[in-house]
Formats: sequence, structure tokens, C-alpha cells
Amino acid sequence: MARHSVIDDTGPLGVVIVGAGFIADHHGAALRASSRARLAGIVDVDAGRASAAATAAGGVPWTTDLAEALARPGVDAAIVCTPNMTHEPIAQQIAAAGKHLLMEKPLTITVPSARAVVEAFDAAGTVVMAAHTHRFYDYARAVDDAIAGGAVGRPVFARLALLGGWIWPDWRAWVLDPAKSGGHALHNGVHLLDLVSWWLRDEPVSVYARGRAQTAAELRIYDYLEMHVEYAGGADAVCEMSRGHRPSTLDRRDVLVAGTDGVLQLPADGWGSTVVTESGTSLLHPQAANGFAVQLDAWLDAIADRAAERAMTPADAVRAVALGVATELSIERGEPVTLDEVMEGVRS
Repeated sequence: MARHSVIDDTGPLGVVIVGAGFIADHHGAALRASSRARLAGIVDVDAGRASAAATAAGGVPWTTDLAEALARPGVDAAIVCTPNMTHEPIAQQIAAAGKHLLMEKPLTITVPSARAVVEAFDAAGTVVMAAHTHRFYDYARAVDDAIAGGAVGRPVFARLALLGGWIWPDWRAWVLDPAKSGGHALHNGVHLLDLVSWWLRDEPVSVYARGRAQTAAELRIYDYLEMHVEYAGGADAVCEMSRGHRPSTLDRRDVLVAGTDGVLQLPADGWGSTVVTESGTSLLHPQAANGFAVQLDAWLDAIADRAAERAMTPADAVRAVALGVATELSIERGEPVTLDEVMEGVRS
């Protein structure tokens, strides 16, 4: 995958941010730092929140009406940071307006709706990309670059753990309602499921998972997940995702990828990756970069050159949704769930 930006001589892309919550601030900062795109406005259903965000961004236009924002001159694209259950109708509206879209993960919360979104943008001739930001973080890119460079030979096993404490504001948060978020596997688990599939360069065929309501029995979602993924080429992955660890400020990450020629490990207490092979041990030092800025550039690259290889494809986004849905089904049933079953739209 190319790590450079494609230069677009037509001027900065006008981008509106839809949804003025926490994650929108990160996308806004990336836009303000970019010479290739500019923040053209804020959209939020809450007028006070939209106005405050627009003021904080330097006085950009704001509205509660997405159609109004998309119709403004100079608006070419949108970054959507709204609750998961709103993703499909908003995406369809953006596609119908002929604009490009960067959608906060997951693309949608069902496979049929994810496919419908991809088809709408294909028909419109515009670009849709899911914002799986972990793909663009230093640690993930360093691991992928090492694998691509043959550091471990053919990867056959990956283990990824992202462990943290409580991050949601209160019991009314929409992410705690599985009907709105799709469940924790779709809201946060997709980060891990997408990464290990990217690293292993193999197609997932089944998921076997279990979940726990770790923080409190009253939780309607599982804030702790264990997920085992099997792949068509014989590889396996084990993912552990938690928002129920203590102390609540805990932020721990463990990465291990084993291949036919070596083992790559990113220790929890450091930022340097260790590669162990027959010839000895070496270190990988990823560059210091803003993952949201790198992701923005990748989206802009896809818009500037539709024929170029994409850092995150629509098929990747649909697969991530399928993996999340399969995980939720596996927890519900207590048995493995195949991707074929989910891709056929069992859960709609």
C-alpha cells in the first residue's frame, strides 16, 4: 500500500462534518491541518451543539439540515460521526447528493445495509470509505509493513488485545443500546477484527466468540469480548477487546503475529515492535504520525485517483460489518458462526 499522498490540483476539497460529538473533534483537527481539504461546515440535529462546534472551528457554517449543507456551493464530501443506527440513511442521502463519504466505523450495523451503501456510491460514481482509524495508527502500519516486507514469512497466527476502562458518559449513552450500536462487537470489536484480517492477508470463514457484561450485570451490551477467527488459508486470530478493565484509565495493547519464518511482537509497555527470527532479534520503530490525518489522506487519495489501490476498500468495510455481526451471533448462540451465513443476510 502506498504511503504517500496523491496531489490534487483542483484545490482543497470542501468537507462537512455530520455529527458534532467527541470523535468529530479528531476529524476536524485532521481537516484543519490538511492542505488538501477544508472544513466547510458542521451538521448536527442539536442546534446548540452544531453552533458550538462551528464556533470552536473558527466560525464555519452550521445547520441541523443535512440536505441544506450538501446543497451548499463548495461542499464536495462529508465525514459522518453519528450513532451507528443512523449510518445507512445518512450515507444514502450523501450518495444521492453525489458527494464523497468517510463514515465512522462501522459502515452500518447489518450486512444488507452495508452492501446497499456500497452499491449506492458505486452507482453515484463517488467514493465511500469506512473510518477504521486503527489501520492508520503507527503501530498497525508498522506491523503491516513488517509483514509485507517478509519479516515473519507467511503469517499464520495473530493475537491482538486492546484493553481499557469505561469510556461512555452514562447509562443513557446510545452505544449501550445494541439496537442503536449493533453491540460492542460492531462498535469497538470491529477495530480488532479488521486489523487481524488485514495483517493475515486471508479471508475469514468463521468466528467463535464470547462476551461478558464486565462492568455491571445491567449492561445491555458486552463490554468484554473474546473472539477467535478462522481463515480460509488456515490462519487463526485471537482478539480480546475490553472497556471493562480497572482502573478505568487503563490503556493496554498487545500484538503478536507468528509466521512461517518468525514472530513479531509489540509489547504492551512500549512502542517498538520486536521481530524474532532464526537470524536474531530486531526492532521496528514506527514513525510518529496522527492516525486521523493519515486516514484523511488515504480517503483523499481514493477520491483523487479512483483507479489506485485503496488503503481501506468498500469490501473491507462490508467484511468488518460481517465479522461484527458474526461475533454478536456467536455470543448469542454459544457456537461458531460462519461468514457465509452472515453474508447471506441471516441477521438483517
